[in-house]
Amino acid sequence: MTQSTYCLTRCLEDVPESDDWLSTAEKDVLAGFRFSKRRNDWRLGRWTAKQAIRMVWPGGPRDPASLEIRAADDGAPEAFLGGVPAGVALSISHSNRRSFCAVGSPELSIGCDLEKVEPHEVQFFQDYFAPEEIALLESRPADRSLVAYLIWCAKESVLKALREGLRLDTRSVVIRPDFGGPGDSWRPWAGRCTEPPRTFSGWWRHRDGFVYAVT
Repeated sequence: MTQSTYCLTRCLEDVPESDDWLSTAEKDVLAGFRFSKRRNDWRLGRWTAKQAIRMVWPGGPRDPASLEIRAADDGAPEAFLGGVPAGVALSISHSNRRSFCAVGSPELSIGCDLEKVEPHEVQFFQDYFAPEEIALLESRPADRSLVAYLIWCAKESVLKALREGLRLDTRSVVIRPDFGGPGDSWRPWAGRCTEPPRTFSGWWRHRDGFVYAVT
């Protein structure tokens, strides 16, 4: 990881039962969710983000309720303190009762994603992966599911960094992972985006049955 990017993972069991750590506006957003899974995921993501920001912000807010995570018009999370932008770049992901957050300096374009690795046939990804990515999956039958979720997570991290999400065709982002190094260490990946034309790089890891990616 780069020195200017900090990542944090938390589980649903880590989140306090009370909502005292949420701002008034965040409590209003939470009240609008009808389904418990959506509520739990949202609370978990906010808790993880606030903890990550407080860890990297020397002398930052002691009260997590004073730090507010809002969704921008494009859906990306943004941090505010006392109604003023907190001066950090932020990305949040969650999957299967676990959350992953990346925090960095405000000039960075940060994206992160987290997925639980589950068996899937290559056909499942035909509509989402570029031809060279499909070829990579077919060349690695022993760890095909892991590679598929790695590619997907890295794509998601790029789309989040672009603040586009799934509004862009996922095939416009092509990922080339590096498989060297210990099994649960952070390893690099490289990628390119054709809409708009840009190159990206990031890091990924496989740990405890989950794949993590950040750009």
